[in-house]
Amino acid sequence: MKKTLLSIALTSTLATSAFISTSALAVEGLSANAGVVSQYFFRGVAQTSTASASAGVDYENGNFSVGTWAADVDDGLEIDFYGSYGNELDNGFGYSLGFTTYQYTGDFDTQYNEINLGASYSFFSIAYSVGTWEVEGGSDQDYDFLSLTAEYEGFYATYGTWGDEFDGDYIELGYSTEVSGFDLGVAMIANSKELNGGEADESLVLSIGKSF
Repeated sequence: MKKTLLSIALTSTLATSAFISTSALAVEGLSANAGVVSQYFFRGVAQTSTASASAGVDYENGNFSVGTWAADVDDGLEIDFYGSYGNELDNGFGYSLGFTTYQYTGDFDTQYNEINLGASYSFFSIAYSVGTWEVEGGSDQDYDFLSLTAEYEGFYATYGTWGDEFDGDYIELGYSTEVSGFDLGVAMIANSKELNGGEADESLVLSIGKSF
């Protein structure tokens, strides 16, 4: 059943992005992407219980980039808008500054707005975000998120932790590679009880995607 869901979602999403890429190829700096995951996790938190399809469009001009990305979250869509400035120095040190807003259709969630900072060197990278969750009918909640990642020849390990008015952490171990123009990935995610409804858990996630 899951294989069927992946096949249907991937066919639909790739068809949509193939249409987008017709225009993307005509504009320098514009690109598109599409993908499917067996279960959608974001920063250690499960967003779906089944397969989720996604697609996005990005535009780069020098060190500046903007884009939008959408994913199925069962009860509606998550639609993200983001922009950033990034650079890599001659010594290999990279840095970035940006913003992201997460919007939702349906009744899945409300809205998140955050500022994103990042730095990288060699195999290692660090990302830090500060944001606000707009609570419908209640008081908005502030949060921050810190992640540390090590990557080497397709293998990666990430530790992420939430702070301020949010709580919880997770570890993600994975591998990704390209086969016949498709990006294939597998990841094991172990999250704390705060991110999983009161009980720590581990999940295996498979992914396939393509960039245009």
